[in-house]
Amino acid sequence: MSRVAAMPWRLSANFLPILAVFVVTAVSLVTGWFDASVTVFAFVVSGWLVSLCLHEGAHALAAYWGGDRSVMEKGYLSLNPLAYSDPLMSFGLPLLFLVLGGIGLPGGSVYINRTVLRTRHWDAFVALAGPLANLVCLFLLGLPFMLGLPETMGTAPFWAAIAFLAALQASAAVLNLLPVPGFDGFAIIRPYLPYDMQAQANAIAPLATIGFLFLVFSTNVGGMIWKAVFALTGLFDIYSGYVGLGYQLFRFWQ
Repeated sequence: MSRVAAMPWRLSANFLPILAVFVVTAVSLVTGWFDASVTVFAFVVSGWLVSLCLHEGAHALAAYWGGDRSVMEKGYLSLNPLAYSDPLMSFGLPLLFLVLGGIGLPGGSVYINRTVLRTRHWDAFVALAGPLANLVCLFLLGLPFMLGLPETMGTAPFWAAIAFLAALQASAAVLNLLPVPGFDGFAIIRPYLPYDMQAQANAIAPLATIGFLFLVFSTNVGGMIWKAVFALTGLFDIYSGYVGLGYQLFRFWQ
């Protein structure tokens, strides 16, 4: 039996309600059943949670392929949001930054036993798998825009919500690929660094993360991040006006 065939692919019962909210709110936005602003909020939050589960699940899947079978026992492969090692870092803070700042903050990664991974290349790929999941989500969300579907079907709030969610995926990918201790971008290059440098980086990771986020929200570093985000979404012909409208509808309380 192949490695893929032998894996348990059953989705967690804790993931399915999030997915259901995402699908129902998408249908509601297309049909105009409910108030657009509140529905956009529910759609984006549930969609963001789905993508966070996929991000963490991608880390786990790469680790499984690389030799860490413990991720199966921990339930990481089932996309169970309650199984991840640090729900606050993986979901709580990203949701908080989403609501307060409209940015796709990457969450904390699942716990991987790096000592059992076959090679340092697998170690790097495990870190890369999370941002790759965000890029796949960005591609799927951006594909309708490339095909010109917003001009022929759906509603403006629906496409605005899709565009904003796509921008969140782009921002998560951009932030995650930066080589800052505490982010996936640094974890990608970490296996190739001297062990003492790895230990020092791991020790300062929490402070480095906080310091970098302070720069993002208080200096022109944030503007540079958003330029990269819009460059990515522009590759899929996602109109920035849709992203702005999606953000406005998302913040329905204003």
